[in-house]
Amino acid sequence: MTMKPQGTAYEGLKDELLLTREEIAARVAELGAQITRDYKGKDLTTVCILKGAVVFFVDLIRAIDLPLSMDFMSISSYGNATKSSGVVRILKDLDKPVNGKDVLIIEDIVDSGMTLSFLRDNLKSRGAASLKIATLLDKPDRRRVPLHVDYCGFVIPDEFVVGYGLDYAEQYRNLPDIGILRPEIYSK
Repeated sequence: MTMKPQGTAYEGLKDELLLTREEIAARVAELGAQITRDYKGKDLTTVCILKGAVVFFVDLIRAIDLPLSMDFMSISSYGNATKSSGVVRILKDLDKPVNGKDVLIIEDIVDSGMTLSFLRDNLKSRGAASLKIATLLDKPDRRRVPLHVDYCGFVIPDEFVVGYGLDYAEQYRNLPDIGILRPEIYSK
């Protein structure tokens, strides 16, 4: 592990980073190359799950060397809580139909799997030709429903992580690294 940088933006994190910007960039490049191979000759539509996946999404699609289209969805099962309520709501739907498209959902983190399981079933019912999931982070120890992740950046322990798009109460998204939030911050 690497010590966190000094600076106000990193206040509230444990002393050591979970993932550095360099580790993240290297893994995103690997995932982009793999997705490029897997989707060659296909009609790829990438779907970014707002807001947390935006940073990962932008870096990942730039690492995919194929024509692709992109769309965005915003779904909620957390609100400002630290654990999923289990009730999934679509706050912003896709702008274009996915019927007949090869869809790649791009998410920041998978833990319980409930939100992505709902989303996967929802998009399949809309007639997607294929549907796969890419996530930067996976916490399989928190899985409450079966969910296969096709492209995974990193498997991480069951810790509350922030940075690189991930937040706590809309804070920390701008950090280029991923760190573990100190419990006293989110248990107030």
